[in-house]
Amino acid sequence: MKKLILIIIIYSLSSNCYSQTPATKEHIRTLLEMIGSGKIGVQVMENMLVTFKKTVPNVPNEFWDEYMKEVKPDTLIDLIIPVYAKYYTDEDVTQLIDFYRTPLGKKVIEKLPLITQESYLIGAEWGKKLGEKAFKMLKEKGYLQSN
Repeated sequence: MKKLILIIIIYSLSSNCYSQTPATKEHIRTLLEMIGSGKIGVQVMENMLVTFKKTVPNVPNEFWDEYMKEVKPDTLIDLIIPVYAKYYTDEDVTQLIDFYRTPLGKKVIEKLPLITQESYLIGAEWGKKLGEKAFKMLKEKGYLQSN
């Protein structure tokens, strides 16, 4: 009898460790909307649009305005939800929501788009310099012909 009770206790403890409830889509959507994921996605697209316009300068602004109508934050959120569900339990997401309701959490939400934009610009410049350096090194080593 003692062995049976011990087996039941061990089984119940081990099953609790592995039976974390996956985050619900509704909670994840709330979290993503709260932190502005959709808006950040649109912001990234707007930054990319600057590059597109430089690449094809003959395209009128009306085209790009029409194109940006296709950039819908809800579509991005729908695509991101499964990623959050894969890595977070419902309890995790609920705790994140609770955090983002605190003063510090609200500050993170407020500053995140600015940080993202500045980081994107820094990263783009960094990548450009590294790309130029790679081409220079390739030419110096004779892998590319100089024009």
